[in-house]
Amino acid sequence: MEETRGRGRPRKDPERLARWTPPEGWSRLVAWISPEEKKALKRVAVDAEVSVADLVRALAGGLAAGAITHEELIGHVRKGLQVMEKIPTLFERDGDFRVVDRPRPECAWVFDGEGAPTEKLDGTNVRLTVRGGHLVRVEKRRNPTKLQKKQGITDGWYVDTAEGAAEDKWILAAARNTDVTAWPDGEHSCEALGPRIQGNPLELDDHRCVPFNMEVPVYQDVPRSYTGLRDFLTGLDSRFAPGTLAEGIVFHHPDGRRAKIKRKDFPRSA
Repeated sequence: MEETRGRGRPRKDPERLARWTPPEGWSRLVAWISPEEKKALKRVAVDAEVSVADLVRALAGGLAAGAITHEELIGHVRKGLQVMEKIPTLFERDGDFRVVDRPRPECAWVFDGEGAPTEKLDGTNVRLTVRGGHLVRVEKRRNPTKLQKKQGITDGWYVDTAEGAAEDKWILAAARNTDVTAWPDGEHSCEALGPRIQGNPLELDDHRCVPFNMEVPVYQDVPRSYTGLRDFLTGLDSRFAPGTLAEGIVFHHPDGRRAKIKRKDFPRSA
């Protein structure tokens, strides 16, 4: 016989919904995280006997009160950023996580003059499937977990978005706001951009998807030295949002390798 669950503890006032009103001046923090990152946070929260929200607040509170030092937190953040990096940065980084004039060995091909430089778009990687000028499928990129990387799985893959899923809302908005009537039939890898995606660094007014195989222009005469790239990015205008500085450059090798450099990677005093 199936066991019936109890109703739980009754509310003191059953006619009133449980609702917490934040103090005046408080703000809400929202961040998109992967399923693996969510599980990791939950594990720590369970051990600490708090909710994930209280875990984040405890971190912020400890930092504000000086119980957690700035240096301690920055050290852990840098380790996390290195794990998250999907495309290698051209140069090694210093203790302040800024690039130094020391090329990374795996990016040597860039300094040998190989690869095509394109504008780095800071959005979400998606794949749109088109048939007869109509959008028939929208997928998002899934990257291997730390465990999968240890198993030798290094390349990401695409999974379907879900109608009504909060985490897919703005991806779907970008896809539907993209004119695909002239696109050839097939699957097109794109970058989803817009006001509610990745902080909207290009300050776009609408959501849209940019297909890498059709709309991402190749820059000509891009320097390939530390100082040359630093100076070049200082005034590089975005092709997708004229009047706004481009985030950076991604070099694409014919064999599929990529390497990147962003304007904010360089020291501010450089």
